[in-house]
Amino acid sequence: MRPIPRIVVAGTHSGCGKTTLASGLMAALTARGLAVQPFKVGPDFIDPTHHTAICDRASRNLDPFMMGETGVRETFFRASAGADIAVIEGVMGLYDGVDGTDAASTAHVAKILDAPVLLVVDAKGASRSVHATVRGYAGFDPEVRVAGVVFNRVGSPRHRALIEATQSLPAYGWVPRQDDLVVTSRHLGLAMAAETGAMAGFGPVVEASCDLAGILDLARTAPPRPAPVNIPDRPEAEVRVGVANDAAFCFYYQDNLDRLARAGAHLVFFSPMTDRLPDVDMLYLGGGYPELHAAALSASRCREDVRRAVDDGMPVYAECGGLVYLTEQLVTDEGDCPMVGVLPAAAAMTNRIQGLGYVEARVVGGAPVLAPGSAFRGHEFHYSRLDCAPDARFALELLRGRGIDGARDGLTVQNAVGQYTHAYFTEGLAGSLVRAAGTYRRT
Repeated sequence: MRPIPRIVVAGTHSGCGKTTLASGLMAALTARGLAVQPFKVGPDFIDPTHHTAICDRASRNLDPFMMGETGVRETFFRASAGADIAVIEGVMGLYDGVDGTDAASTAHVAKILDAPVLLVVDAKGASRSVHATVRGYAGFDPEVRVAGVVFNRVGSPRHRALIEATQSLPAYGWVPRQDDLVVTSRHLGLAMAAETGAMAGFGPVVEASCDLAGILDLARTAPPRPAPVNIPDRPEAEVRVGVANDAAFCFYYQDNLDRLARAGAHLVFFSPMTDRLPDVDMLYLGGGYPELHAAALSASRCREDVRRAVDDGMPVYAECGGLVYLTEQLVTDEGDCPMVGVLPAAAAMTNRIQGLGYVEARVVGGAPVLAPGSAFRGHEFHYSRLDCAPDARFALELLRGRGIDGARDGLTVQNAVGQYTHAYFTEGLAGSLVRAAGTYRRT
């Protein structure tokens, strides 16, 4: 089997320049005509949109907590087919994992894939001291191969010379400060790729300041470790699943969409802001930014279409922003906007995070779209909160996470369920959703 050249771009901490350097590396390699397969460690929806736009290949999440180690290998191998190199952007600091361990950390993924690590170090305000940082990271876990460094925010040739005087690991890049290249942020992170192309602008910077040939050689030192997996043929589509896909609903794991398709779904993408509800057998409403588009969502006739579909018994599966959309109203600083009105709750935006972190959920019944007794893992990150009716019914018991009320998630009515949890689909969960769509189609 041909080894898949691969490199993990890790950081010492959040904010050191890891995302911009990884994106710039993807852009520079793509500009050289290479097929670059991008990945992102952790449950991130935003960075992968930039990767996908740069590489013209769907970026995938690699998260051992949600996927398991076998799932990480399978997704990596499947997505990397036909690529010249895989570039894996890390999350947080290299060794930051679940509950103070290395589980689901960038280091964990690097070990699963036996991939060399390129460490991004912010050199601003230091010279020789950066080598203490580098040596600490390189020696902290002998199973992690920290093979090189990219120094970011180098102030001048003199600054570089001071660092080079006592260099420890090989340096593959000396990136100067880039005050003219800025990617805007908001409450859930960076702006999405569809809103800004700034990330691609770091390609020329990396081309000019990094040793691309050396990085490629480093990536080629990765052994042919991930074993090939049998990828089942995609079956003929049996049902039509409508997927909300616009500026308000844009948070989806590519693996989730692929699993729905492999379970027999034909995915129909549409915009609840501008389109009428298409002819489908089920709805999948992902997360995103309904609070930024509340007026348009409220004014669209699709809102009434969805309400009638739920009343008719159509299966609806909604996450986070999709959950908010199904409630009675959304309260924001700009005013109150009526939403679909099928879930007995009102949503309100707040100025602080209401839920952040991994989730473990168990289905306790009440939602026909979810198999009772099944379980799945996911992630939550939201600033909104729900005020539910006293008789509200919940489909999920949380073993980890906050959900809607600190212990439960999955507000449910008829065949609709809305949850704060962004689930990573198991084959069983995807199959359950498609079966619910098939039942509705037949009736």
